[in-house]
Amino acid sequence: MRLSADELAFFRDHPPWGFILFARNVSEPSQVRDLTAQMREVAGRNDAPILIDQEGGRVRRLRPPHWPFYPPARVCGLLFKENPEAGLRAAFLQSRLIANDLHALGINVDCLPVLDTPVSDAHDIIGDRAYSQDPHEVAQLGRAACEGLLAGGVLPVIKHIPGHGRARADSHLALPVVDATRRELGCTDFHPFLQLADMPLAMTAHVVYSQFDAKNPATSSRTMIRIVVRGWIGFDGLLMSDDLSMRALSGDYAQRTKRAFAAGCDVVLHCNGELAEMLEISAATPLLRGSALKRAKHALQRLREPDAADIPALRAEFEDLTARAGVSAAA
Repeated sequence: MRLSADELAFFRDHPPWGFILFARNVSEPSQVRDLTAQMREVAGRNDAPILIDQEGGRVRRLRPPHWPFYPPARVCGLLFKENPEAGLRAAFLQSRLIANDLHALGINVDCLPVLDTPVSDAHDIIGDRAYSQDPHEVAQLGRAACEGLLAGGVLPVIKHIPGHGRARADSHLALPVVDATRRELGCTDFHPFLQLADMPLAMTAHVVYSQFDAKNPATSSRTMIRIVVRGWIGFDGLLMSDDLSMRALSGDYAQRTKRAFAAGCDVVLHCNGELAEMLEISAATPLLRGSALKRAKHALQRLREPDAADIPALRAEFEDLTARAGVSAAA
């Protein structure tokens, strides 16, 4: 798969800050390497970020036989319950190995870790994508995952800020509303994001937090972004929206785009590849400048060459750790 003539023309006329890949865009390693090179060429920037959702478990765009299997984050959380050191090491190793896979393909941003803290009656859209139902454990394991990605030359994206764990609906399909008190949210949902506020990139939640803003989801809520994300949590990295094509959002694509930027998002994410929608979003997107440009540059400055690592040895160690949790690397 390569960019079509129409896509090439669009990206030349409307060069994006970056790109995101999905399973439909990948087939085998040489094809992905060619595609990422083509994307950077058309964007005119060798450092253009190329993102992917490679979490492990249900959310993995790169799959066997060309790429290794990785378990869901909850496996690291289960190991942590038995032995915190083993759980943290597994979270680091999984991300370090994923980074090795991505770096070889020209992918330099992974939408990982999930820092959401699910509650028992929440929708299972998060489920085992979360490390734990304990926000303190989520924070520790999430930091280990970030460190693994950074060590492998890949930027992490903490998501879904300020927390999707209480949502009783899948924001791909409907708008979730969370009625928890500010105190409850601060002690649980917000905690992992506060602990990792030093990370370079974050993705918003398409969730309404009624005790802060009863009308707008965080993505399009100036109150949530100014008071909670930038204030309470203290995140000052590049803030991107979750996918604007998700049904949690209302209005046409120009309206969705304008609301996200007006609320305080630095960049917006569009994921379904529909060219007509991309044209509408691009027309409503301001130039990247000011604080947003500064944050974008700062994020990319966090990239570094992968550390010297014995990847086969790390993979063997990871497989040994996950075997303790009853997970097979061949699943």
